[in-house]
Amino acid sequence: MRIEVIVPHGFCGGVERALKMAYAALDEFPPPVYCLHEIVHNERVVGDLAARGMRFVSSVDDVPDAAVMLISAHGAAPAISAVAQSRHIRVVDATCPFVVAAHGSIRANFARGRRTAVVGDPNHAEVLGYLGEPGACLPEEVRPGEEVGRVVQTTLDSTVHGGVCTATADRQQAVRAFVQTRQRDGTVGVLVVGGGKSANTGRLVETAAHEGGKAWRVASAADVGAIDFSGIDVLGVTSGASTPENILEEVLRSIPS
Repeated sequence: MRIEVIVPHGFCGGVERALKMAYAALDEFPPPVYCLHEIVHNERVVGDLAARGMRFVSSVDDVPDAAVMLISAHGAAPAISAVAQSRHIRVVDATCPFVVAAHGSIRANFARGRRTAVVGDPNHAEVLGYLGEPGACLPEEVRPGEEVGRVVQTTLDSTVHGGVCTATADRQQAVRAFVQTRQRDGTVGVLVVGGGKSANTGRLVETAAHEGGKAWRVASAADVGAIDFSGIDVLGVTSGASTPENILEEVLRSIPS
């Protein structure tokens, strides 16, 4: 079995920025530093930050007055910042720039008197943040004949939804191209490294399978032993945008030769 690493893979720019801000906040302020939702969907990253004094919460109501609160890369509804300001909570905003731009689009539409349909998982932190904007709605809430704007959760399938972030689209296209071009060499498999909660990681698995490859997701090297690679001629290995490089390297070393 030939093993190839699919490029690009791993951290996107938004994740790198958010993590730098998280570690900087832990260096600057005494613990605990609070984070609204998991900063990224990777168990090891979250565990390391927690060990250093970061506390992950699901609501600003769980943050004490005058504490320090990081907004994760997924962003948050504008009401969160208003509540934080009223309670003297110091906010460190690590929202991904692509998500910031989508919030801006919703606000611009609202200023023109137009609502914005938000396409994505309504339970995902990113989508919940969009839906907290005035004028945002779910697609099924659009009235017949109503002209609305549209924003898309950044981690959806780029072949179905325009508007996903560049990093998501690039990683999906790399997996798509790998499966298509390597099929001439035999049976293709794709091993995607990433946390179970990571939406962009899940899309990579779906992309590989859709193109005819055999696809698996593993969170760490410990999961590799349960996979049967028999019959695979070419194995591509990639990782989600919230997966540290060292986890990918550990997985590579654990694949049976």
